[in-house]
Amino acid sequence: MATPLTYNQTVRGITEFIEVAIHTILYVRQIYPADLFIRRKKYDTPVFQSRHPALNEYISNAVKAIAEQLLTGNLEKVAVVIKNKEQVALERFLFSIENMIQIEDYDKNTNVQEAMSASDLGQYFRGFLVKLNMVEAQLGQMHLGDDVSFTITIELKPETLPSTKTPNQPPWIPAFTQQTTAGTSDESELHMIRAVNTGIINLSLAVQETDVKLKHERETRENMSLSRTKPTKSPPDNSSQNDAAEHSVADISQEGLSRVEQKQPEPLELDVQ
Repeated sequence: MATPLTYNQTVRGITEFIEVAIHTILYVRQIYPADLFIRRKKYDTPVFQSRHPALNEYISNAVKAIAEQLLTGNLEKVAVVIKNKEQVALERFLFSIENMIQIEDYDKNTNVQEAMSASDLGQYFRGFLVKLNMVEAQLGQMHLGDDVSFTITIELKPETLPSTKTPNQPPWIPAFTQQTTAGTSDESELHMIRAVNTGIINLSLAVQETDVKLKHERETRENMSLSRTKPTKSPPDNSSQNDAAEHSVADISQEGLSRVEQKQPEPLELDVQ
């Protein structure tokens, strides 16, 4: 019989998965050029990992900070926010956390009989990543080139503050409301990716398309439709039968991705609502 997880093993497993998922999100949503990433294997499935040392350090520091909050039991959400150059959220990848049982610190290395095993949890995470790798088919491409970036936010339980025990940990700063779930518009669309109940902590992953992104996509489609519509020619008059109707076609340009050397990752903000 497989050995059930302890509380600390569950926290380590979830934070490790979140780190892999962040790399995957940046690759799938093309936040950085594809050649910035290298193909790896995790949870018995192919994944892509950034090979940029500075970006990897930002993500690693963020995940360590997330782990500290997860251990306290006060963490409710982690969000990877895809934003435009005006710092406005376009997509939010939401990791929702729900602690199912309360365990004292001295008991967090004890196996929880109702919990799943580490191997079972790995299989669930494999399912998460398979779904995450297919999310572009549902969300489409944003076609924003260098005008898109990301940040990581956390949301805690009411009336709790982030705890920091690790020396030299980057500070938590208040997040822009529009980048958090509190800034969600009724016109936003939420897509569930996968969920798992470990028996200790529930984890679900969803992606939310904001009203700003959806509006931008509608306007882009309308502009493309206009550019493809041929103008109606005016009937020739008696004085000049060869005059052609004047028309103009909207010029739709797409800014290409820059070279890796030209696009350095911006300092990662660790934000808390």
